[in-house]
Amino acid sequence: MKSKKIGSILLAGVLFATALTGCGKDGADSGGSGKSSSSGSGKDLMTIEIYDVAANYQGLQTGWFDKVVKDRFNLELNIIAPQVAGDAIYQTRSSTGNLGDIVLLDNTDFADCVKNGLVKDISGEIGNYPNLMTYKDQIDTFNNGLDGNDGATYGIPCQMTNTSPTSYSQDVIYSSPMLRWDLYKEIGEPDIEDLNGLLDVLEKIKEVHPANEAGDPAYPLSLWPDWDGGDGMIGIANVVQLTTWYGEKIKGSVILKPDNTFTPLTDKSATYYKILKFLNDAQRRGLVDPDSGTQTWDNVCSKISAGQVDLLWYSWEVGFWNSIDRQKNGTAFIFIPVKDQTYYTDSDTYYGSGRVIGVGSQVDDAKYQRIMEFLDWYASPEGLVFQHAGIEGFNYTVGEDGKYTQINDNALMDNLPVPEEYGGAGYNDGNNAINQWIVDATSTNPLTGESYTSTYWSSYKEATMTDMKREWQERFGAPEPVDWMEQNKVLLVSPNVSVSLPSDTTDISVIRNQVNAEVCADSWKMIFAKDDAEFDSMWDEMCKTLDGLGFQDLVKFDMEKHQIEVDAKKAVQ
Repeated sequence: MKSKKIGSILLAGVLFATALTGCGKDGADSGGSGKSSSSGSGKDLMTIEIYDVAANYQGLQTGWFDKVVKDRFNLELNIIAPQVAGDAIYQTRSSTGNLGDIVLLDNTDFADCVKNGLVKDISGEIGNYPNLMTYKDQIDTFNNGLDGNDGATYGIPCQMTNTSPTSYSQDVIYSSPMLRWDLYKEIGEPDIEDLNGLLDVLEKIKEVHPANEAGDPAYPLSLWPDWDGGDGMIGIANVVQLTTWYGEKIKGSVILKPDNTFTPLTDKSATYYKILKFLNDAQRRGLVDPDSGTQTWDNVCSKISAGQVDLLWYSWEVGFWNSIDRQKNGTAFIFIPVKDQTYYTDSDTYYGSGRVIGVGSQVDDAKYQRIMEFLDWYASPEGLVFQHAGIEGFNYTVGEDGKYTQINDNALMDNLPVPEEYGGAGYNDGNNAINQWIVDATSTNPLTGESYTSTYWSSYKEATMTDMKREWQERFGAPEPVDWMEQNKVLLVSPNVSVSLPSDTTDISVIRNQVNAEVCADSWKMIFAKDDAEFDSMWDEMCKTLDGLGFQDLVKFDMEKHQIEVDAKKAVQ
């Protein structure tokens, strides 16, 4: 899924502020105040262009992160974001032979760029950078999987971990139904049997929570269309992610089922239809924000922060509401089980999340050296603390035992002003616009022996052992949401593997784009269908249209393509 302007992944009720600061090549500093250092002195200011599929901002990095990077490397980062500029920019820049000085791409596109000479072989340099070499196994595994590769190193996978390919280290999975605890309590903490039962609960919540404290209307669901079709998905993002509530995972035009078989996206017995129908039912009950078909993620983000949304489903979304104070007063969001659901989640991203960072083939020697220093710092323990936890003295303090304690946990959601010594302006305004990390927050920080993720620090666990958490534990009989899922045998963990999948042929690419446009447009119409008959008529008409566009050829291609991944997952189980 696309990572929109969230700054960093936000898990289990608190932000992971994407603050980056640190040292250069050796990664030895354990500080991280964000204050000026001399690392960048004596170097001319250099602009680095980053072609970045994860970015949702285009232009020069500003604010405190700009200051951090300039202080250390005298670099300014110019972000080229296809999510902002449109997909055509990929072809336009590729045709010049210079996609970017740094390129951040999905795995398949990265492999194509290697073949087309757009990515530099960094084999001769990467061994000199110890922070990157901490992940040598994962980096080698990815590069060895590139077609025709003779041992060269081109790419650095994103969001690698230092755990294992089959581990799952979090307390909350990426997507699950989450409700405000106070509102759930107010309606009597009912059991929820299925999606219809969830709608019944949401209807009751809307009755007791029709508006926020300011009097603005509140809705159980607030949707947004601007992520649709990204990350190789087909269909609207708000449906694609919720299919994982029933153990299924959309892979292009097909759905991977819990038994590791595939079915077409258009299968009425599968989850795309099921979740789309759920959203239509919700809309017909008056539970969907009427702005849903036209608003952006930024609009929804503001509504979450203002208390206008009652159901969340991304783990990081709660960071726009779940301050520690709200956990203490019981108004925070938390997972509420739906009895007929089996939850799909990917394991720790040991081999990476499916995106890769590389160096553009056209960079000169001076720029190449500066880029490698920057990337090594980006993977350093100190740098990772700031990516995932924040700025020392602003986002956290360090105790005598070296452990961290979070402060200003509302920095991102409220865009708190950053002190001038750290660059000034608002915290969210100056966030790291790269919006992607070489090392995932679930990894263990050697500086503390705890996760980089602030929600797993011992201090955070102690601070958030609130009445609300105790009540949840008593109600559901488990310490954490993942524990409940494991106890009830409803957690389906998919192992992390590193595979190179075939890219689309020209014909398949045309079919995929046309199919996706049709599915997205028709899905939004179906959400707002007036009744079941109209909904099913629209669905059948869509399927007929898709077949005329070559949908069955696309299904065959995607089944064969993703079988490679399934076989690799089976091999490590």
